[in-house]
Amino acid sequence: MPLDLRSLEEKWQRRWSEARIFEADPDPAKPKYYLTVAYPYPNSPQHIGHARTYTLADAHARYMRMKGYNTLLPMAFHYTGTPILAMSKRVAANDAELIDVFVKLYEVDERIIDSFKDPLNIAKYFHHDIKLGMQAMGFSIDWRREFTTIDPAYTKFIEWQFRHLLSAGLITKGAHPVGWCPSCMSPVGQHDTKGDLEPDIVEFTAIKFDMDGTALPVATLRPETVFGVTNIWVNPGANYVEVEANGDRMIVSERAVQKLKGMMPQILRLRDLAGSELIGRHARNPITGTLVPVLPAEFVDPNNATGVVMSVPAHAPYDLLALRDLKANPGIIRVYGLDESEIAALVPIPVVELEGFSRVPAEDAVKRLGIRDQKDPKGEIATKELYQKEFHLARMLPGTGVYAGMPVSKAKEKIKQDLVSSKRAFPFYEIMNGPIQCRCGAEVTVNLVDDQWFINYADESWKETVRKHLKNMSLVPDDLRQEFENVVEWLKEKACARRAGLGTRLPWDSAWVIESLSDSTIYMAFYTISKIINQHRLDPSALTDEVFDYIFLGKGDPSSLPIEREILEAMRNEFNYFYPLDSRHSGRDLVPNHLTFFIFNHVAIFPEKHWPRQIAVNGSVLMEGKKMSKSLGNIIPLHKAIMIYGADTLRTSILFASELLQDADFSDSQAKSIRSKLLEFYDLACSYADAGMPDFSSADHLDKWIISRVQRVVSQVDSSMQCLRMREAIHCAFFILQQDLQWYIRRRADRCSDPRTRSIVKYVLRAIVKMMAPFAPHLCEEIWEKFGEDGFVSVASYPETDQALICERDEITEDLLKSIICDTAEIIKVTGISPARICYYTSPKWKWDLYLKALAALESGVDPRGLIRELMKDPEIRKRGGEAAKFINSICSCTITLPKEDRKKILRASGIEEAAFIGECTTFLSEYFKCKVEVQSADLPGYDPNGKAGQAAPLRPAIYIEGQR
Repeated sequence: MPLDLRSLEEKWQRRWSEARIFEADPDPAKPKYYLTVAYPYPNSPQHIGHARTYTLADAHARYMRMKGYNTLLPMAFHYTGTPILAMSKRVAANDAELIDVFVKLYEVDERIIDSFKDPLNIAKYFHHDIKLGMQAMGFSIDWRREFTTIDPAYTKFIEWQFRHLLSAGLITKGAHPVGWCPSCMSPVGQHDTKGDLEPDIVEFTAIKFDMDGTALPVATLRPETVFGVTNIWVNPGANYVEVEANGDRMIVSERAVQKLKGMMPQILRLRDLAGSELIGRHARNPITGTLVPVLPAEFVDPNNATGVVMSVPAHAPYDLLALRDLKANPGIIRVYGLDESEIAALVPIPVVELEGFSRVPAEDAVKRLGIRDQKDPKGEIATKELYQKEFHLARMLPGTGVYAGMPVSKAKEKIKQDLVSSKRAFPFYEIMNGPIQCRCGAEVTVNLVDDQWFINYADESWKETVRKHLKNMSLVPDDLRQEFENVVEWLKEKACARRAGLGTRLPWDSAWVIESLSDSTIYMAFYTISKIINQHRLDPSALTDEVFDYIFLGKGDPSSLPIEREILEAMRNEFNYFYPLDSRHSGRDLVPNHLTFFIFNHVAIFPEKHWPRQIAVNGSVLMEGKKMSKSLGNIIPLHKAIMIYGADTLRTSILFASELLQDADFSDSQAKSIRSKLLEFYDLACSYADAGMPDFSSADHLDKWIISRVQRVVSQVDSSMQCLRMREAIHCAFFILQQDLQWYIRRRADRCSDPRTRSIVKYVLRAIVKMMAPFAPHLCEEIWEKFGEDGFVSVASYPETDQALICERDEITEDLLKSIICDTAEIIKVTGISPARICYYTSPKWKWDLYLKALAALESGVDPRGLIRELMKDPEIRKRGGEAAKFINSICSCTITLPKEDRKKILRASGIEEAAFIGECTTFLSEYFKCKVEVQSADLPGYDPNGKAGQAAPLRPAIYIEGQR
């Protein structure tokens, strides 16, 4: 009868819960390890993509627990924000699309859909669903610490946090551009938008070029190049509008009018006009006073910024190409009645000087990439590359007034400030990754909010503290360090509250609700006390700021606080024991916001000893090579995936699919393959369950080899797990060591039922079970029990490497056997010979002596290029003359490329008796190749019809195969 994985998994989940083995309490006798993973939004079931981050964290927690740490992995639920509210509104409006998703994809009972008009019912439903999924996956969570972000106790904690930020001057109020939902009338961030997109708001400088009393505001990211404007571009086929704004008349694209409404108090629409009406007119550059023509360009996107673009062909490849194209097209010039001589006279005006480039850097960039015209996609590459180089390396040229000689990076800001302060320009904000939709369905715009509350992440002294701590933090993988550092640099004020949604109200301004990326930065500290709050059912009103100050900061007199002293001390003890957080797990998409905010808020609130130690970041999950989405229909809810594959299969498949930062590609075929291998392993383990304990004192060569291999693999897996290279750990523990074990069993075919053999096999299997327990815990628990072991493997000690059991000589000789089998099989395959006799000729002693001298020379630091010359200094080697030189030449490359650790291993073994060892293996080799096998030393070769003996080298015996006749 096949093994029922789901029943087995449920059995062990029940036993873990009954034994409470994942509940962590302070224990001064044990080192602690505290890790967290992002608490989920209960607005939909979790799917396979979510499972990756949580399984990584759980495998990490299980590993640390087995390493002897008192490990805490808690969980809560993030109700905060507008997503749940938006969904309830759509249900109330009988949104057929959303209801269809609930019923068909999420498998929600139609009879309860109507209850989803209340947002809390949505949250509670998916809260329950997600929790069941986590339990079904076998996550080793301490559920005593569970809470939601709208629990009154948590609300008090967030109020305390925000009052601290306010008193530290890190919360400000004022005008600031934010992503804005015109329907919800509230700021929006990543967690409020469809697809979880963070609005990427970029500030353009809209420079006013005067055209007979009406401004043409050209939006640019490079205001410093205004000195080099030769003309203005507009799209002749686009619609433009003349408006009055802030007392100015200006002409912008139709789409820009809607954007301006969020940035200026009053916009009066005066008249509509076609872009073609602007062609041929002239406008005055506000900084040089030069009149420049307005020319046609189809590349101008009327949906981008103001829809009006200034042309700087010396520094903008697109402008250079567009001007060339126009000059080469007299038909277009005639259509718009343009002055051909005026256009012909337009030439690039250099503004900045860049070392290694001519006076017209745009021309150099176009030539280097071989760009043909403005439609060539390489134009975008040239633009980005040149912008980066000029921004970081260029200086302003003479002729740019007071800015001459300034670095471009400084001049850009100074010119922008001067233009804006003199009202010759104004800031224009654009969402660069738009269009983005709020979860309510409205398109997100930019709004300049006057009375908005912000967390001031732009504060330079705060940033400096974060920079210093970031240098001391472990980031896994470390490749992300630059990414975090970049975020710290560009991070500015972040809107921290909105008018609608679930969550905590600002304690000093109840009209605002703290948004979801702002109330989720230090909740890891709340986990340490939530268990006690839950157990004692503490009155939230007793959780005053003074109480939190005492628990988390050690401030104040506990006797004056409204909570019993014993309970207070228990909470403070929990916090001091488990903090700081040892590892924070999350997805890479949260690096630009949550993960960086997490660092900022910790250094602002807590003393340095309680700042986080590590962040671990992983990539996303693909489904059969494609991004998961509802539209592709490839999202599999987690509870459904567990029913199909089983939790251990899912866990192992997801973690084996890739290392941390790579996207993991989940596939049905791989999952089924993993499940098959897990079941095969289970069957193998069960067949050796009754074997006894091994007696290493009586071990022979083959026993010592497999025992040694266990030590090597344990060491490698332990190292991989410390770095969270879990794919590598599974590969070594489950696949490589099993390959070694299968080889051992095959080599022991004549003694497979021998008690000693069986005990050695069980020893190897036991090591695999322990190393695989973080990945496939349920199956490993079942095997552990069948092995007659006490307790749970989940809390057993992790295997340790015993250096005394490493036998390098046995590893070398067994590798030699595998190598000659592989070489022999390849010869048979290539030649098509059906072997009747195989002769192996082992290396003569003098070659071994020379080989070891070559390895020793490399180990002593001899330059590989001088290896032959160095060895030929030896009189004994010189005696062999050309024969020695020829041999040195033949082994030189393989000796140099041999891994350093392998060189050391061979030197420590001081060579091996190849002939004697292979001779002991002739019976095995004969059975393997189904023919007669002989072994001879090249020192005293006997039968050698083809003169192969002379080709023998250390660890590379010469091979002669005689075919059947």
